[in-house]
Amino acid sequence: MEKENLKKIQKLTDLPTVELIKALSTLDLKSVFSTSFGKEDQVLTDLIANNNPAIDLFTLDTGRLFSETYDVFNRTIKKYKRSIQTFYPQAAPLQKMVTEDGPYSFYESIENRKQCCAIRKIEPLKRAIKGYDVWITGLRKEQSNNRGQLEMVEWDESNNIIKIHPLLNWTEKEMDAVIDANNIPVNILHKKGFKSIGCQPCTRAIEEGEEERAGRWWWEQSKKECGLHT
Repeated sequence: MEKENLKKIQKLTDLPTVELIKALSTLDLKSVFSTSFGKEDQVLTDLIANNNPAIDLFTLDTGRLFSETYDVFNRTIKKYKRSIQTFYPQAAPLQKMVTEDGPYSFYESIENRKQCCAIRKIEPLKRAIKGYDVWITGLRKEQSNNRGQLEMVEWDESNNIIKIHPLLNWTEKEMDAVIDANNIPVNILHKKGFKSIGCQPCTRAIEEGEEERAGRWWWEQSKKECGLHT
């Protein structure tokens, strides 16, 4: 059944992005979109709100987000008059980690950082997408070399779900044009050099010439992924 559903969506990938979003409503599949309120996610929120409101929205609140992220979160729900289901880390493992290792253990090793991401993001994600057939993301090829290898539609084996990346081939210039034309709320940190915005202690502005996700976990030599998209 999963392969059949995957083929159904793959047939839609030649459509313009707006038409693709609309066409998802013709399939007997339950879709959900994950937003972290970056530019990509804001463009997709606007497209979904105006073209396929049946798609559910959720976000992961790690407890370490920038205040500017909460600001754009609030402006988004006010503009589109839509609820965005919010998932938090489970209290017990989070409390145990911080009590035993301190609030900044993720700086000490990749293993510690991955543990923090697993508690704050990966476990809540699994609860968020449970019961859905399709998970829509804002991933783009321009964001990193790693993401440049993605296909627009893929089967996520670890989460047992179809993933679709409608903006995969979009450029930042194309996104900015849509944002300006539709008065889409965006995080003010983007104007301060923050291309990819995650948890406050793990995100910095990037330097000229760096790829978009270079500011995430900048102290690591890694693929700059938290584990949500492996």
